Amino acid sequence: MQIITLTTDNGYQDYYVAAIKGALLQVLPEAHIIDITHHITPFNVSEAAFQLRCCFEDFPEGTIHIIGVDAEPNFEKGRESLPAIMKYKGHYFIGSDNGFFGSLLDEAFPDEFYTYTAIAEQKVAWRFTEKNCFVDLAAKITNGTPISSFATPSRAYKRAFEHKPAIDQLLIRGAVVHIDAFGNLITNISKADFERFGTDIPFTIKYMKKEYFIDEISATYNAVSQGERVALFNSAGLLEIAINRGANEGFGGASKLFGMRIGDPVHIEFTPQGSKENIQSLF
Repeated sequence: MQIITLTTDNGYQDYYVAAIKGALLQVLPEAHIIDITHHITPFNVSEAAFQLRCCFEDFPEGTIHIIGVDAEPNFEKGRESLPAIMKYKGHYFIGSDNGFFGSLLDEAFPDEFYTYTAIAEQKVAWRFTEKNCFVDLAAKITNGTPISSFATPSRAYKRAFEHKPAIDQLLIRGAVVHIDAFGNLITNISKADFERFGTDIPFTIKYMKKEYFIDEISATYNAVSQGERVALFNSAGLLEIAINRGANEGFGGASKLFGMRIGDPVHIEFTPQGSKENIQSLF
């Protein structure tokens, strides 16, 4: 049974998601279709890449991931954006080469990458490309058709702009890159970034206002009392700032309480033994 995931910016108000699923079941009636999310901010391929990066490896190898975000092809010279297929870590990704693939890969490289140039002659697929093109590509892959027989191998793919943390001698300058449904602030600071400074060096996480700071990493949300702020590394290995059960009763969690948005800065300052900050703190 072929597993196919869907990630789109279509929402659920309209028929679009149902139409994609119906088209898939027409050609792959045994397919198991999984929704990752349909609430990507319209045309935000970096957000789509973030969502998939956090979960695609939870699926079995051979899974096909369809990304319907900014999917319509662009044939304008210098701004070309055509359907593409990437194989990476045993998974297949079908989407538009609009920056998504480079964003998903970060510093890694694909195992295989193909561009579907035949769409230039398939005008019906220029609109609602997820249904009228990506579904057919998924069917070809599922049926074992060699990708090289219908798409052109390529080594080039676009990369969307990504917020990257800046790491100095005793400072990590990061930012909020996602706010989840609980209002938790997910940053671009990874556990690996943090552990470059060691595991027993005092630190302070600073954000928004001087009085908002956290100086420890917790293992769970419940490590602090209800309503208290907490920092932890989530299941994707990213630093997250939250209010334990802060989303209860409609308060909206950390994002509303602290008034923070995507792109707002989050800094971690380290004060190892012998640093200027520690010496001053003795007096």
